[in-house]
Amino acid sequence: MLPFHRVAADDFAAVNQRIIDQLHSDVPLVENIGHYLVEAGGKRLRPLLVLLCTRAAGYGGRDHIDLATIIEFIHTATLLHDDVVDTSDMRRGRITANAKWGNAPAVLVGDFLYSRAFQMMVALRDMDIMSILSETTNTIAEGEVQQLVNAGDPEVSEDNYFKVIHKKTGALFEAACETAAVLAGCTGEQRDALKLYGRSLGLAFQLVDDALDYRGNSEELGKNVGDDLAEGKPTLPLIYTMANGTEAQAALVREAIEQRSADKLGEIVAAIEACGALEYTMERARVAVDDAWNQLAVLPDSEQKTALQQLASFAVERTV
Repeated sequence: MLPFHRVAADDFAAVNQRIIDQLHSDVPLVENIGHYLVEAGGKRLRPLLVLLCTRAAGYGGRDHIDLATIIEFIHTATLLHDDVVDTSDMRRGRITANAKWGNAPAVLVGDFLYSRAFQMMVALRDMDIMSILSETTNTIAEGEVQQLVNAGDPEVSEDNYFKVIHKKTGALFEAACETAAVLAGCTGEQRDALKLYGRSLGLAFQLVDDALDYRGNSEELGKNVGDDLAEGKPTLPLIYTMANGTEAQAALVREAIEQRSADKLGEIVAAIEACGALEYTMERARVAVDDAWNQLAVLPDSEQKTALQQLASFAVERTV
């Protein structure tokens, strides 16, 4: 357990139990796949943000447990659908649900998680939270479609890339923090700041993920290195290399994206390293983390605020 998890350990345990409770279904396959996903673990950063932000803002109730569970269900549903779209066979070091049970069950259990999240959301009886999360799920879906459209296209711009990663990743981080602020009854200034904290943190995590796809190793990452390349995803390291590398390096990357092939992964990694693409990507992540850190000035000092600062630092220091 990382330091920022320990601060919320009791609440985190309550969320884990709530997740198990809410996975109940009369259809055994739903529970089987649901429990398989829960057991896979992961850092569960999005629900953690709800727990830390609410407590940092002085919230003393218990509805944040349900809100954190809702956020985790939405996230898990997107992962199930992502793995089907990307035909992924490994996540968090284990076989993906679609590889184990098939695409149809994975998609349908993803739908179950979405609908269960919205059932829980209605039970909170807060129209502001419902509005934020309904908008967010729509934004995530748009991001998924845009990423699908971008696959195999070496002409995707850096601006387009940032719009996609905000929709796919930043939006749910942002929503976790903003809904936490709403639940905690934050001032308008605090709500805006926590929303921006979440957005910047989400961008930083995705940028580092995209860098690690060319710098990490499969065993540590829990997925296959070079998966993005094999799927033809024009992420920032590739976009930067095409714009700033030599003609030969740009041509190499362009061809790999168009052919959706990781056959020349070693050569491409060398090109990315040589032109400074990974350092550029990490620098953009560090800028995002600095922005996230600065937003926390609106909160009073507390162990939860410190944990949020540690989480921001972790985003760019991690290797997995």
